[in-house]
Amino acid sequence: MSKVSCYIIAFNEGNKIRPAIESVIEWADEVLVCDSHSTDDTAEIALELGARVVQLDFDGFGKLRNDAIGHCKHTWIFSLDSDERCTPESRDEILSVVKKDDPKGHVAYFIPRENYLLGRWVKYSGWSPDYRQPQLFRQGHLSYTTEEVHEGFDCAGSIGYLTKPIWQFPFENLEQMLHKAQRYSTLGAQKLLRNGKNGGMGTAFLHGLSMFLKIYILRSGWRDGRAGFAIAVGGFIGAFYKYAKLTELQNNWTEPTMPRVGKPDS
Repeated sequence: MSKVSCYIIAFNEGNKIRPAIESVIEWADEVLVCDSHSTDDTAEIALELGARVVQLDFDGFGKLRNDAIGHCKHTWIFSLDSDERCTPESRDEILSVVKKDDPKGHVAYFIPRENYLLGRWVKYSGWSPDYRQPQLFRQGHLSYTTEEVHEGFDCAGSIGYLTKPIWQFPFENLEQMLHKAQRYSTLGAQKLLRNGKNGGMGTAFLHGLSMFLKIYILRSGWRDGRAGFAIAVGGFIGAFYKYAKLTELQNNWTEPTMPRVGKPDS
């Protein structure tokens, strides 16, 4: 019978990692926490709950996920992030795929996510249905591209869609939301630079405004109330600073040289 490995990437996720592991530890055949040298108690909590912990250097999310796959032992792999929780319904659907193990079936599956932010479930804002890369796949059939952030994937075979959602709690608070925008905009700027894109403050503002309008108007973020407005503003901030930081990288501004300040003339 085929078995499933679940890997969870983490860095300083001591406040989140426990419920993530608890949502898979009793049914997955292997739970692997891929920790990027956390300085909090992430690794200790994982070991306490019975997960296997490996330490992986962070050199972009794509490479990190490929390295995580390399440590998984079983035929099927379930990718769960530390801010995600596998629901009982999603567990049953995943296990039905693994147990059937149809050699002529799909080799990877997208899994929908339901997001909870600022005290409410997000139904619009481009977050429902919400998918990232395929989260269930056969070993050896899927790999990630090595962009710094928002990594893509390559899949050797057909991809299906599961229907039962997992839960995601993307941010504990607005401070964490801003911290993520800060981190991702830095990685995004490096990606833009490598791809030969042009910066500029006007360009940064237009990208930020476009993202706000896309989320709040075109994707009906206004219907999500305070959560939708926060998501739209967060989209503006992330897009604006990504291109603003690209502008910094392309100009390499430095402080002007100070003239020598000697003694005043008598």
